[in-house]
Amino acid sequence: MALRIIPRLDIKGPNLVKGIHLEGLRVLGKPEFFARQYCDSGADELFYMDAVASLYERNSLVEIIQRTARDIAIPLTVGGGLRSVDDMRDVLRAGADKIAINTAAIRHPELIREASRRLGSSTIVVCIEAIRQPDGTYEAYTDCGRESTGVDVFQWAEQVAELGAGEIVITSVDREGTGRGYDIELTRRIADSVSIPVISHGGAGCIDDVHQVVEDGHADAVCLASCLHYELIGEHQHSLDDFAAEGNIEFLSRMTGFSKVQGFTLAQLKTHITDKGIDCRWN
Repeated sequence: MALRIIPRLDIKGPNLVKGIHLEGLRVLGKPEFFARQYCDSGADELFYMDAVASLYERNSLVEIIQRTARDIAIPLTVGGGLRSVDDMRDVLRAGADKIAINTAAIRHPELIREASRRLGSSTIVVCIEAIRQPDGTYEAYTDCGRESTGVDVFQWAEQVAELGAGEIVITSVDREGTGRGYDIELTRRIADSVSIPVISHGGAGCIDDVHQVVEDGHADAVCLASCLHYELIGEHQHSLDDFAAEGNIEFLSRMTGFSKVQGFTLAQLKTHITDKGIDCRWN
């Protein structure tokens, strides 16, 4: 199947934010602007994540989803704070095409089976936040990499697939936001052990990182944030007063701090990947 390129938009309140290791969230702008740009530029899907929903045990994305779904014509995956099938159904009714769960799935694995049965397995995406341990093993975390679970990542990935999930998003918390490249070993071991699509997320710093995780990590899709967001910030007209209510606006005011990440457009990425012999979707 053709490689899918999926921009990820982490949301806090009304704003698009970005952190490092899923922490230290910095405000980048309004998510609706970025969503429209990515849709128009050839994104295959969008992934919306409420960055603090599980921490505060709530989901506040419904209004943003409703606004976004009216303006885009590509699939939209939404996650953060979804704890029941009813929560998932509310988000789907608001305009999402898929839902993503992590904390609730770890706490109640049978929720995956129930949701897949009632909503369809293709609708259910399970996110796994992985942190490499000193002994070389990988442990699954929840709440944006804050809470240890004691669960082995690879065993959990196999269980997730057996319970009926349609896809897995594997995030390397160690690499996320750093520009150091994807964790190839982590992605490959999961992709080779399950029969469902695996989406790699966390660490892309340049176009070649994407090629590597597909070629060597066997990823079926890639989730990107920093590389795409930073390329667009200069085009986003705003007043700093628009963002003062939520998050750290120091980044927007100074526009520095992303030297390790080489920004690029979706068109540049798809051209590069195609030139490397990897099939991409061209909208």
